[in-house]
Amino acid sequence: MSLPPPSARERLHDRHVHCAGYRREDGLWDIEGHLVDTKTYGFDNYQRGRIEPGTPIHEMRLRLTIDDQMTIHAVHAATEHAPYSICPAIIPNFQRLVGLRIGAGFRRKVAERIGGVEGCTHLAELLGPMATTAFQSMAGQRRASQAADPSHRPRWLDTCHAHASHSPVVKDRFPQHYTGK
Repeated sequence: MSLPPPSARERLHDRHVHCAGYRREDGLWDIEGHLVDTKTYGFDNYQRGRIEPGTPIHEMRLRLTIDDQMTIHAVHAATEHAPYSICPAIIPNFQRLVGLRIGAGFRRKVAERIGGVEGCTHLAELLGPMATTAFQSMAGQRRASQAADPSHRPRWLDTCHAHASHSPVVKDRFPQHYTGK
């Protein structure tokens, strides 16, 4: 279903987020995120001077290297464009993510380590779609392990409406884990 037609309006801001997952030769995974914010109008910036329409206000990149258990082994962050020259100074704090596991409680743990003045809002926001990209990148491997051991409860059960353990999807695809009537 599509959205209803909008009212008359003027586009002012664009945010583009791109994430990709890679299987590495050494058995680890690289999950990369790229965020770009632009305006449709020019404006004067405190430190950068005039920023013309379409010129990035924010452009940041993040790479997480994770293992099969989704534990972060390495973090690489870069700020290519930011509104202030001080913004990239926070990049070293992203090393605090090493050792975290992407899974339940991940957002809370990220906030504890790099939230507020300890991090960059834009890079931290990028971690949400990157976590989803990690799960999607590993989906084939997880399906293979599920097929090898159907008694193992998939991690994604009860994570959304369709994958609720009482849903018709789970009843049809994973009856051994179905909890409905």
